Amino acid sequence: MRRISLLLAALLILSLLTPPASAAPGHEVALRVMSYNIHTGIGTDGALDLARTASVIRDSRADVVGLEEVDVHWDARSDFQDQARDLARMLDMRVFFAPIYDLPPLTDGEPRRRYGVAVLSRHPIVHTENHLITRLSTQDPNPVPRPMPGFAEAVVLVRGVPVHVYTTHLDYRPDPAVREMQVADTLRILGEDPHGARQVLLGDFNAEPAAPELAPLWTRLSDAWTSPEPGATYPADAPAKRIDYVTVSAGVHARDARVPDTLASDHRPVVADVTVRR
Repeated sequence: MRRISLLLAALLILSLLTPPASAAPGHEVALRVMSYNIHTGIGTDGALDLARTASVIRDSRADVVGLEEVDVHWDARSDFQDQARDLARMLDMRVFFAPIYDLPPLTDGEPRRRYGVAVLSRHPIVHTENHLITRLSTQDPNPVPRPMPGFAEAVVLVRGVPVHVYTTHLDYRPDPAVREMQVADTLRILGEDPHGARQVLLGDFNAEPAAPELAPLWTRLSDAWTSPEPGATYPADAPAKRIDYVTVSAGVHARDARVPDTLASDHRPVVADVTVRR
């Protein structure tokens, strides 16, 4: 049913739109994407400054952004802000927020406390889904691996071309066991999309490209980072590891990628220019 509903929605929207000449059949459509773990708006100086986060995104001129570590009314560390909505407002972008945790408020009558990932887009978002993947909760005192939400999918209509954009945040622990399960879940979910779907997976994978647990991903996706330079993203003040990614499926071609020099988070973002064929 999900496939049918998604295909019908895409066909309906496409039938109502007249693509510009630059998006004619067989023509490649350009898209700039960013993956950014924003560390709840807290920079390497320890200061909360969501406007600074927004400035980094604005300066990148990204069309679509995958965000990790986003607070929505979470706690005092982010002034109980709705960071997903506030960033969308500051940047004049659409947003889909996918909570990993959705907890009762600290005070009765206040909004629920949520933390997770998000997708920002300058293009219309025509379908969203918060998928379950295996997680080891940081909120449970005795966690066991189990399916939990927080794997965002947003179908973005880029000049008449539907692109499936995913944002994820894989487990941070040194033991790769949970990441291995998350990669398997990711590939299963990607495989549920219609055949030939154009897919972009963004996120903080918490592992470097050669990590064995990431190897299955590279059977379906390509890493947008092809430069001989290391492209390290973490920690932001002295980058030593590349753990943040833009990855693409067949039908999406990555032309180049770069890591902006910024201390607005404990991670540096990755920005890539890709092309999508109609």
